[in-house]
Amino acid sequence: MLPAILHGILLALGLILPLGAQNVFVFNQGANQKKFKYTLPVIITAGFCDTLLIVIAVLGVSLILISMPMLQLVIYIIGFVFLIYMAWSLWKEKPSNMEEIEPMRPKQQILFALSVSLLNPHAIMDTVGVIGTSASIYEGPEKLAFSIATISISWLWFIFLAILGRVVGTVDKSGKFILVLNKVSSVIVFVVALIILKNIIDLIL
Repeated sequence: MLPAILHGILLALGLILPLGAQNVFVFNQGANQKKFKYTLPVIITAGFCDTLLIVIAVLGVSLILISMPMLQLVIYIIGFVFLIYMAWSLWKEKPSNMEEIEPMRPKQQILFALSVSLLNPHAIMDTVGVIGTSASIYEGPEKLAFSIATISISWLWFIFLAILGRVVGTVDKSGKFILVLNKVSSVIVFVVALIILKNIIDLIL
C-alpha cells in the first residue's frame, strides 16, 4: 500500500510542478484577487478537472476518448479559442497600482480554469500516458491508494499556488510585479494555444 501511495505522490509532483498554463493561471488569480476566498472558484475547478482526468485515466476511459480524432478536434478547437481569449485578456491588463486591477469574476475563473485544465493536450496526454499507465500496475486497494495520493497532490498544489500568489499580491502594492506576471502568463498561455493549433492542423491534415 505504502509504495503505491509514494508512487502516486512522486508521480503527481513530477507532472504538476513544471510551469504551465494551468499553474500560471491559478497563481495569477491568487495574486489578482483581493482575498484568498475569491480564488476558490479557480482552485475548485482546477482540482475537479484534474480529479476527473485522473479518474478516467485510471479507469481506462480516456484511452477510448483519445482514439476518436473528431472528438479530439472539437476539444482542441474550443480550447484554442478559449486560450487565445485568455491570453489577450491577461496581456491587455495594465494597472498602475493594485487598486486598479479588476479581478476576474467567478464565472470567468471557472471557464478559463476549465479551458487550461481539460483542453490542454499535454495535460491530457500526461494523465493518460503516465498516470493511466502507472495505475495499471496496481489492483484493488493499491490502485485506489495510488489514485487518491495523486489526486490529493493536485488539490494541495493548487491551494499552495493560490496562497503563494495571494502573498505576492499582498506584498506588491504597486502592481508592477502583477503587471509583469500578467504578461508572462499571457505569453505562456499563448504558446500553449499555438501547440493546440498545431495539433488541430495535424488532425485535419
